[in-house]
Amino acid sequence: MALKAYKNYSTAQNKEISANKGIFENLISAISKEGNLNQILRRLVPLIYVLNDYLSIWLAILTSVYISALFFPYKFQFSFNEFNSQIIYYIIPLIYQSFIIYDGIYNKRLSFWQYAEKIIKISTYATIFTIGILFFTGIINVTPRYFVVFGWFFSCCFLVTSRHLIKKFLIFCGLWSKPVVIVGIRESINFLIKTFEEEADLGYEIVGIIDENYSQNKVHHFKKHPVIGDLHNLEKAITKSGVNEVIVAIPEIQRQELLDIVYRLQPLVKNLTVIPDLQGMPLSNLEADPLFNQRVVMLRVRNNLLVYQNYILKRFFDLAFGSLIMVLSLPLMAVIAWLIKKDSPEGEVLHVGKRIGKKGQEFECYKFRTMHANSDLILEEYLKKHPDAKAEWEQFAKLKAYDPRITKIGKWLRKFSLDELPQIFNVLNGEMSLVGPRPYLPRERERMSYYTDTILNTTPGITGLWQVRGRNDIEFEGRLALDAWYVRNWSFWLDITLLIRTIKVVLARKGAY
Repeated sequence: MALKAYKNYSTAQNKEISANKGIFENLISAISKEGNLNQILRRLVPLIYVLNDYLSIWLAILTSVYISALFFPYKFQFSFNEFNSQIIYYIIPLIYQSFIIYDGIYNKRLSFWQYAEKIIKISTYATIFTIGILFFTGIINVTPRYFVVFGWFFSCCFLVTSRHLIKKFLIFCGLWSKPVVIVGIRESINFLIKTFEEEADLGYEIVGIIDENYSQNKVHHFKKHPVIGDLHNLEKAITKSGVNEVIVAIPEIQRQELLDIVYRLQPLVKNLTVIPDLQGMPLSNLEADPLFNQRVVMLRVRNNLLVYQNYILKRFFDLAFGSLIMVLSLPLMAVIAWLIKKDSPEGEVLHVGKRIGKKGQEFECYKFRTMHANSDLILEEYLKKHPDAKAEWEQFAKLKAYDPRITKIGKWLRKFSLDELPQIFNVLNGEMSLVGPRPYLPRERERMSYYTDTILNTTPGITGLWQVRGRNDIEFEGRLALDAWYVRNWSFWLDITLLIRTIKVVLARKGAY
């Protein structure tokens, strides 16, 4: 009877397991069939980032503990008792993640450099808070200052690196993409398409275009993005697309027309983004103050380069980092000087040319000579014989394909921007900065037109936005616009990012002639 009872029990259990298995399979099938599995995984993305940040902070703390114990065994007396383990596994990670949540990073789509800037600030605040915790718990008495520095450094590195890798993985899996529809005119649509292609890690996926002037343009695609309607069938096109995010980019539109579009779209989507016509405004330093009673928004713009503390900070960074670069590069500069003299002994090693500095004052800019001694005469004769080269010179103020003035060693120096190394002495003299607008020639002052006052508001730089965005591939007007944007949107973090990105551009030899 016992055996029979066991068989009956076993049969019942198998039926129950089969039934549960069938329910599970049906659930998976239903989820997959309705296409909801992808949505469920997308909703788990913030949780993935939260878990990643916890592990990154925890790993950074442990790394700091072991390195401090390895290099400073007599100063660092740390034991993994219950209280200290709670600080490592719970308290410090909670401090970091509280600052991250407060900053709203989990709800924002940021580029790599924007996220890196925020993480450095958050790590700094969290480190200061952690120092207070260590002080009140008494751990600070057996903790060298190096542990705190290591903790800050590794938390910055691990958080930024791990977030970047996870984002790449999510993009590869298709879980980071955000479907959007753009409502705009042809110029603004093309600009946004280009921007989203350059900032692919933002994850915006354009699924449709609503062209305001579709009836005149008759364009059915913008770089493989289909036009799904115009302003007349706006609601129908948005509903059919199934998106929850719409971007409206119609510059110079009348206020009433814009309000009409907003009121028509807002009930149909979760998020509606309106790009105002503020081109040329210094947006990185923009502060918005809403006046609710009057339903008005005030936009406050600050000129950071006119703040005395910022000027001191920028100058201190130039002197500190510039001195380091000078010491490290002196042997290389000696070798370059010998090569120049051997390649073309008829000229001097350095080329000293006049450039326009801050407030329009001219100064002597140092560069390694990359041209023959009689370069002006060579250029004049060459432009007379080659009209195409003359047109190129007038457009770019450079000769890309072939420049007869450049020496053999000079061509190599220009490829890697090594001809600009002596400008480090201009930086130490205060005539230039490590980062800034391009140092323009006196004869180019007239071509600078209305950009002149803005660009000459600060010292020119060895590198800058023009160097990172294409160097000599950019037309003269484009360089002016980039330099003016840099001055209006200056920040210390912008200088740091431009210096780092310059290394990549120089090594890739992009835009070097």
